[in-house]
Amino acid sequence: MTTKLTLSIDESVILVAKKYAKMNGKSLSHLIENYLIALSSTELSSENIDPNISKLMGVIELPEDFDYKNSLTNQLSEKYKV
Repeated sequence: MTTKLTLSIDESVILVAKKYAKMNGKSLSHLIENYLIALSSTELSSENIDPNISKLMGVIELPEDFDYKNSLTNQLSEKYKV
C-alpha cells in the first residue's frame, strides 16, 4: 500500500534531485523510497557489527569506479610474488 507523504525540502535540493531522477529514468518518490529502505536496512544491520568496527565505517572515501577485487588481487600478487 502506498501512502502520501509531505516533506519540507529546500527548493534547490528538489530541483537537483528531480533532474537526477529524470536522468536515471526514476521518479523522485522512487529515489526517496529506496533511500529510506537503504537507510533503515543499514541501521538494522549495523546493530550486529562490533562498535570498534562501526567507528571505522566511512573513514575512507574511494572513487566510485574502485574495484576492490582487482586491488586485492594486485596486493596479494605483489605480496606473494605471483
